Amino acid sequence: MSTFSGLNTAASALTAARRGMDVVGQNLANERTEGYTRQRVTQSAVAAVAQSGRFSTGVVPGGGVAVTGIARLGDALLDARVRDSLAASGFWSTRAVIGATAEAALAEPTENGLAAGLSQFWAGWQDLANTPDSGAAAAVVLQSAAQLTGQIAEGYRTVAGTWTDARATAERTVTQVNASADQIASLNRAIRDAQASGRSANELIDQRSVLAQKVARAAGGVATVEPDGTMTVRVDGNALVSGTTARHLEIDGPRGIDAGGRMSVTWAGSGASVAITGGELGGTLSVLAPADEGGTLAQLAAAYNAVAESLASALNSQHRAGVTSAGTAGGDFFALSGTGPAALGISVAVTSASDLALAAPGAGTWDSTNADAISQIGGRDGSPDAIWVDQVTRSGVAVAADAQRARLADASAVSAVAAQQSVAAVEGDEETINLLTYQTAYQAAARVMTAVDEALDVLINRTGVVGR
Repeated sequence: MSTFSGLNTAASALTAARRGMDVVGQNLANERTEGYTRQRVTQSAVAAVAQSGRFSTGVVPGGGVAVTGIARLGDALLDARVRDSLAASGFWSTRAVIGATAEAALAEPTENGLAAGLSQFWAGWQDLANTPDSGAAAAVVLQSAAQLTGQIAEGYRTVAGTWTDARATAERTVTQVNASADQIASLNRAIRDAQASGRSANELIDQRSVLAQKVARAAGGVATVEPDGTMTVRVDGNALVSGTTARHLEIDGPRGIDAGGRMSVTWAGSGASVAITGGELGGTLSVLAPADEGGTLAQLAAAYNAVAESLASALNSQHRAGVTSAGTAGGDFFALSGTGPAALGISVAVTSASDLALAAPGAGTWDSTNADAISQIGGRDGSPDAIWVDQVTRSGVAVAADAQRARLADASAVSAVAAQQSVAAVEGDEETINLLTYQTAYQAAARVMTAVDEALDVLINRTGVVGR
């Protein structure tokens, strides 16, 4: 081995220590960077060069240290667990939020709810039955009827507005998923090229991991890393991103809740259907589903229509069974539009107190038998009140169940992220210790180089001059 080999060994140690300090600095600089995974220098000992011949000095030490790479200290299993938990959390959180929004609009059980409006309406008829000659009581019945129809229509419009907002959210989610897919495909190309040329792609992998998590939460995407370093992201078992190629999703379906039908997601270009069952998009689509498929908002809108139809049918039937104070047969109390949702088409057909059919036929001018019968409609089986109570109960149970599932899914996601960060996150104290370790190693290597330099100085400049 060369007399100068000690300098080469010390130089390699200086290089390794300097590279270690560089990586520690990178870790500390990105301690708060989203998705950053801590890194470590990987190094290996350089074996001794084989020697033979006249000037061989026998066994010699190795040739120093070589930096073999910069390792990204992430865990693929923990990363996959985070993506899976985010997909479940996104699904149930979306259902819970939309359900809670719709439930809050119901205002049940409060004085502003539809149940209270129905009770007030029947109470007005009871008061009118007790005082059939009271113009004020008749005016209260007509006013409460107008308020009730307005309340039904407004409740339906609120649900329809929530449905429209949810649809717009689904469209935005699809746009975000497509944009993330394009970015992942671009990063796949950059990562593959970097690894093929021997460069570190750790920061690019971190960026791709963050995007994969966003796709998982948004649409339940499942990601796998291929042998060539690229990531494949699948939705419904089919590749959204494969290598450097990204496909796009499209969403189609009715523009409003009145149109009925179901929302669908397809692959752009081919039109093939995509079953989205996870993530925020899956949760939104499940809420937007038709009533017969469990769609929360469609079921609530259908309940408003059912209440309007039942109210008009029951009251008109009973009102036609009575007579007015003038002895004429009662007509329809409510009118229903022949087109559109019943909740929006219901109106009060009676405009004057004299048109109220309070009496039974032949019972006298101030008889109120029919008014009393109308006031009892709310307590019958299949009444508007019963329909509404059933819907409110089912909605309350469903929203509570979704909220509980969302809490559990969020807790699971938090646990998964905590486990991931326990491995991947930068810890300041640990990095400080590493920095001191590399600094000490650098100083020691520099001392070795100084010692070798002094030895060489003696050999070169002082050999043969002893005693002169």
